[in-house]
Amino acid sequence: MNELDQALALIARGADEIIKKDDLEARLKLGRPLRIKAGFDPTAPDLHLGHTVLLNKMRQFQDLGHQVIFLIGDFTGMIGDPTGKNVTRKPLTREDVLANAETYAEQVYKVLDRDKTELRFNSEWFGKMGAADMIRLAAQHTVARMLERDDFAKRYKSEQPIAIHEFLYPLVQGYDSVALECDVELGGTDQKFNLLMGRALQEHHGQPPQIVLTMPLLEGLDGVNKMSKSLGNYIGINEPAIDIVTKTMKIGDELMWRWYELLSFEVSLDELATMKADIASGALNPRDAKLRLARELATRFHDAASAEQAIAGWHAVVRGEGDTSLLPMTEIVAPPEGFRLAALLTAAGVTPSNSEANRKLKERAVKIDGDVVEDAARVFTAGFEGVLQVGKRNFARIRLI
Repeated sequence: MNELDQALALIARGADEIIKKDDLEARLKLGRPLRIKAGFDPTAPDLHLGHTVLLNKMRQFQDLGHQVIFLIGDFTGMIGDPTGKNVTRKPLTREDVLANAETYAEQVYKVLDRDKTELRFNSEWFGKMGAADMIRLAAQHTVARMLERDDFAKRYKSEQPIAIHEFLYPLVQGYDSVALECDVELGGTDQKFNLLMGRALQEHHGQPPQIVLTMPLLEGLDGVNKMSKSLGNYIGINEPAIDIVTKTMKIGDELMWRWYELLSFEVSLDELATMKADIASGALNPRDAKLRLARELATRFHDAASAEQAIAGWHAVVRGEGDTSLLPMTEIVAPPEGFRLAALLTAAGVTPSNSEANRKLKERAVKIDGDVVEDAARVFTAGFEGVLQVGKRNFARIRLI
């Protein structure tokens, strides 16, 4: 495989779609650094692994020698992205946007090379636009075309309100590509309409239309829904290393392969195929493959020493090997009468409900500090400290206060 084919293979890894792939190949042959853009609206202060799917692809472009632009949508964030929404989203205040943007700017460098990243804010150009400029921008698209968007079409058909400013969002995002003269724009599959808008506006302004590369939306810990803080199925990149390890170890085996493809820098697709074959033949334990992924993620967002300490903490509980004091301590306020065991397990988050906790007790699947417990009537009061475990994957080190 020649150098160009290797570059194309890396760019295509995990991608859902590359629109105008022939154009991408032609621009790569020019031998100049391409301008690669991905935009992020600072709607919340913290990033999670789902956000890093795009960041990882940006890093791959950096490693290939291209210019990456991390665009913070401090202007678009005040409009509110309507993508996937069945109601009008409340716009953020300028203060919220700026506070979130500041934390974004630091978090992204856990994936991107700081020295090779162009950090931009789209208020740079939109802040200078007047009302007449926005009207001219709005005149470049029709309402009928906007209603081709799936989410707008569904809301219109069901007679749910669509605010006029929501129509501006795709236009504003598309104009970002004009202002930055992008060669390639990255986005999730749910952003395809907006990304194509960038191509149309670039053509209108006499620029070569950008290549569009869409990445799939990463499934969260539940393996069903996309990773989301609102659903609680996420791993934040600022979470402690032990939480990154323990949460990664809880995902299903099938989801592990998806995460490897979209999140791993260390394991090539060829090696991934070998790992799958080894697991199928019994030569490799799925747990060990998952642990390798957990180690890589914890190292990326912390460091190698923190990752190894976290893995040691995981081994201490799950395999009974090592010091459980390496696990993070969670403090829980106990009621005056204390917790019965089922309520304690639920309060600690290791069971979803008291009924599930009682079922696990009957199955002898509950341990405290490594010992099986079955006494459902046992009461725990302030001052109790220990490691609770349900099954092999759910555990927590707690202190009642």
